[in-house]
Amino acid sequence: MTVEEVCRQFQIAESTWTRWEHQYGGMGVDDAKRLKELEIENARLKKLLAEAELDKEMLREVAKGKL
Repeated sequence: MTVEEVCRQFQIAESTWTRWEHQYGGMGVDDAKRLKELEIENARLKKLLAEAELDKEMLREVAKGKL
């Protein structure tokens, strides 16, 4: 199949295919799975950090007597 046919079959743009090819082209299946796991873990950690920062800010305001 050509790239054009594959893109049509999966209803994606050829630019998307090209971006994926540059991002994942040299990776094996295991590498791509590990990358996805790390991206998910990174997002979870960022969320936890943001929540912790909000908690710290609330405690600062309480300590100042603003609440």
